[in-house]
Amino acid sequence: MKEISASQAYRLLEPGPIVLVTTSLEGTQNVMTMGFHMMIQHAPPLIGCVIGPWDFSHHTLKKTGECVIAIPAVDLAETVVDIGNCSGDTVDKFERFGLRTRPAKDVAAPLLVDCLANIECRVADPSLVDRYNLFILEAKRIWIDAGRKERRTMHHRGDGSFTVDGGTLDLRKRMVKWRHLP
Repeated sequence: MKEISASQAYRLLEPGPIVLVTTSLEGTQNVMTMGFHMMIQHAPPLIGCVIGPWDFSHHTLKKTGECVIAIPAVDLAETVVDIGNCSGDTVDKFERFGLRTRPAKDVAAPLLVDCLANIECRVADPSLVDRYNLFILEAKRIWIDAGRKERRTMHHRGDGSFTVDGGTLDLRKRMVKWRHLP
């Protein structure tokens, strides 16, 4: 085995698919690409997200306490990367990338129509934001595009390359300890 720097741990423990986060403050909407997130618990459904002050969305999320986490499929890969390569303080990303939106039900941030799913979220615990840039979000509503043909998600490997979901391994019969979960 070869030793590598501990700072590369994120390349091995990538938390899940690349997502887009939408925010809205006083009528100004923004969207950012995010790879540092994790499920924290089932009930209430809590999601941890690292969004630092270097991201234009940080201030808005901190002030409004709400956002939408949108899950894109691989057909949006180039757009997802391009969204992450510019800042909402200088670019209207919705216009530049032709992002189609619709209003969310409980938050001001928009849903992204072309994504697989959208999760309306509110900040449940802001206590770790100042120290770690870690927002603890509670999922309030989930919207799924069940008819979407492309369903494969992307997982960032930390160096500009991505793993794309492939097949599914069904081991539900073996998961006896967790059958009670929805």
